[in-house]
Amino acid sequence: MLSSLLLFSATAALLTITPGLDTALVLRTAVNEGRRAALAAGLGICGGVLAWGVIVACGLGALLHTSALAYTLLRVIGAAWLLWLGVQLLRRRSEPAANPDTTTDTDGNWFWRGVLTNLLNPKVGLFYLTLLPQFLQPQDNVLWMSLAMALIHALEGVIWFALLVLVAARASTWLQSPRVQRSLDRLLGVAFIGFGAKLALDH
Repeated sequence: MLSSLLLFSATAALLTITPGLDTALVLRTAVNEGRRAALAAGLGICGGVLAWGVIVACGLGALLHTSALAYTLLRVIGAAWLLWLGVQLLRRRSEPAANPDTTTDTDGNWFWRGVLTNLLNPKVGLFYLTLLPQFLQPQDNVLWMSLAMALIHALEGVIWFALLVLVAARASTWLQSPRVQRSLDRLLGVAFIGFGAKLALDH
């Protein structure tokens, strides 16, 4: 059991630090919205990961594999969500970054954006559905081992996103220029639209 968890921890850590939409979203939020909003987005992303882990551990994730209707419905909703986020970023005007030490009403919004970005992507569920069983032994309790691995993955994500926010804060003088902020919004907006279109067209 311990060896399986250690092996999974190493695998999950490599997956966590691999650049992708999650990393880009947290970095962009740290630069344009401030540290608190970025940490809220990171916690939301990790919450989405943990939610998928619970869904798969309880056996509900198998529905995505066996039910074309369930997968298609979630895929369409997830694609629409990514496309909406992308369009909002492209339309956004450059504004001064929020005070990183001030709590704003939008922090909760960023948390839920992080949650939904992962939770509405059926590929994350299918990924967990195929990844977790590879680290299970015949004598393991499937439910508790799956939950433990999902929790490990989520905690690694929290640590990684916290480091990203600290790095962004160190480089805040350069990163918070309106030109850089606008460029980040455009790049991430195009990325969200591209991933959303790919998800919508994927069968």
